[in-house]
Amino acid sequence: MGYQASKVQVSYDSTGAIPTDNPKYQEYQEFKKQFGQDGTMMVIGVQTDKFFEPEFLKAYAQLVNQLQHAYAIDNILSIPTAINLVKDTLNDKLKVEKLDEVLAQQGVEAFKNEFLNLPFYKGLLYNPETHAYMMALYINKDVLASKGRKRVIAEVTALGDAFAAAQNVEVYYSGLPYIRTQIGNKIENEMRLFLGLSFLLTAVILFLFFRSFSAVLASMVTVAVGVIWSVGSMTLLGYQITMLTALIPPLIVVIGIPNCVYFLNKYHTEHHKHGNKTKSLLRMVDRMGIVTLFTNLTAAIGFGVFFFTKSKVLKEFGLVAGINIMGLFLISLVFLPALFSYLPAPKSKHTNYLESNWLTRILSTLNNWVFNRRKLIYLISAAVTVFSLIGVARLRTVGYVVDDLPKKDKIYTDLKFFEKHFHGVMPLEIVIDSKRKNGAVSLPTIQKIDELSAKLAGFKELGHPLSFVDGVKFARQAYYDGDSTSYGVPNMMDGAFIQPYLRAKSNPQANGKKDQFAQLLTTFMDSTKQKTRVSINMEDVGSVKLPILLDSIRPITYALFDTSRYNVTFTGSSIIFLEGSKFIINSLRDSLILAFIMIFGCMVALFYSWRILFISFTVNIIPLLATAGIMGWMDIPIKPSTVLVFSVALGITIDVTIRFLVSYKHELKMYKDDVAATVRHTIFDTGLSIIYTSLILIAGFGVFILSNFDGTKSLGFLTSMTLLLAMITNLTLQPAMLLWLNKAGRGKKKIHSSQWLELDDTDEDDAKKQHD
Repeated sequence: MGYQASKVQVSYDSTGAIPTDNPKYQEYQEFKKQFGQDGTMMVIGVQTDKFFEPEFLKAYAQLVNQLQHAYAIDNILSIPTAINLVKDTLNDKLKVEKLDEVLAQQGVEAFKNEFLNLPFYKGLLYNPETHAYMMALYINKDVLASKGRKRVIAEVTALGDAFAAAQNVEVYYSGLPYIRTQIGNKIENEMRLFLGLSFLLTAVILFLFFRSFSAVLASMVTVAVGVIWSVGSMTLLGYQITMLTALIPPLIVVIGIPNCVYFLNKYHTEHHKHGNKTKSLLRMVDRMGIVTLFTNLTAAIGFGVFFFTKSKVLKEFGLVAGINIMGLFLISLVFLPALFSYLPAPKSKHTNYLESNWLTRILSTLNNWVFNRRKLIYLISAAVTVFSLIGVARLRTVGYVVDDLPKKDKIYTDLKFFEKHFHGVMPLEIVIDSKRKNGAVSLPTIQKIDELSAKLAGFKELGHPLSFVDGVKFARQAYYDGDSTSYGVPNMMDGAFIQPYLRAKSNPQANGKKDQFAQLLTTFMDSTKQKTRVSINMEDVGSVKLPILLDSIRPITYALFDTSRYNVTFTGSSIIFLEGSKFIINSLRDSLILAFIMIFGCMVALFYSWRILFISFTVNIIPLLATAGIMGWMDIPIKPSTVLVFSVALGITIDVTIRFLVSYKHELKMYKDDVAATVRHTIFDTGLSIIYTSLILIAGFGVFILSNFDGTKSLGFLTSMTLLLAMITNLTLQPAMLLWLNKAGRGKKKIHSSQWLELDDTDEDDAKKQHD
């Protein structure tokens, strides 16, 4: 499995969250088939008043030249590589004039005057009001789908940073390739860091509790094997590491440690009673095997239900998590008793924690509350529930492409630079199907597209719309000898004369390849010229504002393009990304409901009692409600990173409930159905391991608070909070409800708080004979 784990790869596919039968997914795939990948553009920006000074412009042109030779850069649209169109009357075509030749032959001033006379580039490559300048790098789509994307982004940023240092200016980077790669790198690095911190912190806490290197080492090895299996199974199943599957290794640590704590606690408890190592190991397996089986089974169900969604990434997450949680049970059950059968018996210092004074005081206090202050427990639980429900009403759902990034992070600040000066870099595509061959290049369609672009420019969230019509307007300016006032859509008079110049002819000097202007025209049309697209760079408006923005754009578009004559489709990476986030949130919600049903079905099968089911549901729903309420009060939105809290918390808190109830069910027969005595004994018997386990898990998740991502911070904080609340409810509300439902307060047999120690010392063989 270690060998298989070494071959795992990272996935860079952003469409996996959406099911393949989703209409938006199918529209996007059709778009890519016709026009190619849209999310391949990375942008580099600067803001300076000295851009057209000879020294700076020369250095900027040198940077562009270096970037053109960088790894996997297919094309660059920039000021130094800009082109002009010149009318060639003799050949009835538009001749491309490269402006860098003007720069080399006539100097900076001539270059500047000719470039600024071309309205085509205004708002696209520069903002004259703010002196901001931008270049667009188009990266090979195959490289972007591989780990090679790290190399290309690293090369580009290294060249840009060197230019920034030499010219003493700040360079800004953005675009989906850059954002996705940098965020992926951060997540990958943080997951390694937190996995290591979780191991280290867990080991320290385990040692403080057990005072045994062998116990700590055995636990760490058990969990490490589970982590290796989880990564190796991804390779065996043909999966890659995604946003969700990257969370599985830390989750294996979280779920594996309770297994070890429960097994070791039982082993030490038994050995503390009678000092027989073999007998202690046998009882550890006998008593804790079934408990651990059901706790792992419920956790596996909690995650495995995601396999039944239509989302590819959720299916993979659910299957890998479910299989490996059960694999973790097998590892724990086989490895721990086998290992300790070879090791020396635990010494008294290793079991001293069983008689910890501070823990005894805590458990005595909890015991006192359960038996003497049940009404107060119910009142506090009701108050927390009401407070939580009010908070739940304040919850909001929102997702951004640059979700979770701190406001001071360079990825975020650079994105805001492009939103401020160029209205964003997130791709939005409008595909217009004229329903007939050559319909896209007809004059009425051209005029409609130009009118649509003009109206779209009025939206502050949208950048400069780009279509083949901009090339037509560029050509019209060239037809009228470069007069910038002639930059516009041809009319009926001059359209017939310009038409021959718009034909995408091959350039004999380019070995049969189309010239740059011809490439511009064909990039925005299909081969039959029936369909065309309008490409817009937009701000990262988020999943709430995007539908509102689209609802404002659609009526304008449909008013221009009658549905009887045109088909209009809105697509692009921005829509797909946000649609995927929304789908993940909805799927997680539905899966959480299914997990509740399946888990509590297991509870019914295990305990054969609807009363127990009611108690289990109440005890576990209150911490989850409290967490949701805290999110509402603290204005933490529901998004893919935070909604996972509920799945993780449910899978873990239900383990504590099962641990308590299995022990309660076993002890109930020993105490001849005396509920009060059984509850008292169970609090002290299981409370120790429950507190240990909960503290370890809280600390393990607490390390995520150190993350640079707000969502990961929230995941750590909220999960730790949920586990703390679950520990309290399982040791207070749960036993209180057991007493209430069984009317234990009026039971005939009374047991004082000091008697549990005597009962605990009773040999289990005698108890079994008494039961028989």
